[in-house]
Amino acid sequence: MKNLLIQFDQSLKNALKQLNKSGEKCLVVVDINEKFLGTLSDGDVRKAILDRKGINQSIQPIFNKNSTYLLKGEYSKKEVKDIFVKNKFDLIPIVDKSGKIVDILIWAKIFGNGKNRKTDSLSAPVVIMAGGKGARMEPFTKVLPKPLIPVHDKTIIEHIIERFNVLGCTDFYLTVNYKSKIMKAFFEELEPNYKVHFVDEQVPLGTGGSLGLLKGRINQPFFVSNCDIIINSDYWSLYEFHQKGGYDVTVVASAKEYIIPYGTCELNGDGHLSHINEKPKYDFLINTGLYVLNPKMIDLIPEKKFYHITHLIEDAKNLGFKVGVYPIDDDSWIDVGQWAEYKKAAERLNLY
Repeated sequence: MKNLLIQFDQSLKNALKQLNKSGEKCLVVVDINEKFLGTLSDGDVRKAILDRKGINQSIQPIFNKNSTYLLKGEYSKKEVKDIFVKNKFDLIPIVDKSGKIVDILIWAKIFGNGKNRKTDSLSAPVVIMAGGKGARMEPFTKVLPKPLIPVHDKTIIEHIIERFNVLGCTDFYLTVNYKSKIMKAFFEELEPNYKVHFVDEQVPLGTGGSLGLLKGRINQPFFVSNCDIIINSDYWSLYEFHQKGGYDVTVVASAKEYIIPYGTCELNGDGHLSHINEKPKYDFLINTGLYVLNPKMIDLIPEKKFYHITHLIEDAKNLGFKVGVYPIDDDSWIDVGQWAEYKKAAERLNLY
């Protein structure tokens, strides 16, 4: 239950972390004595971040203060099921007569099937960009393609694939070029329980250009992932966000805060000192390298031309297509594409 509680004065940044830790889509907001104050959904948090509220803003203005709750001992199991089904709640708080939280009812526990209220299977195709030379990870990539570098007892690409596969994704398209024969031999030996389709680049086409080779092969919204990032987040919610928002492209972005360790000099219009801003904090949404795309986006990609996915996103925007951003907690993004971060990534993967 502790993982589902958050105090009313916590920040949006901490709320994202707590949501990721709990694995649920909603938190229960309490005061310092754990008295019930309301609920906070992941949608509330992401909307506030996208509205440029700043990741250090308090959740106090945005959580739902009129949330449904039940009194301990004054409800039946049937009543609870009816409330869940009618309102499509993720959870229902239980309070005692003083208003203190004593329990939190979760959909999966009430219905006893270990599932949330969504369909468990997500059969979307997944494209993994696996054709680069991996220069940042030399000298290992002089011998192995970057996706096959091990992190603990699995290769990077296996870590990526398993996070989709557990949701029901079984069709994986790997764009390959550098050391492609080694990649193909690895999966032939692995004999996985999912389908791997290799998409051969005769010459390097960039992260977007290689997607053009998939024209006519994908007919539903699909995931695209770099081969050196691991995202520990709710892919179902990401896919739902993309579809419900009517987006043509959704970019997964990590909410990061950077602190300048010095006092910065702010100038006025005359070039004179206005004031000194001591150790200012700046919030950014950083592109993680994970996307959801509609299949019609493939038609925008020029043939046989080096073209990055960032070019595709810019072209889509200029043509009037809708591009969304899905914020995630910074701790949910693991970058294993350079040696400076590799050891940290290996340590963080031990936590999941």
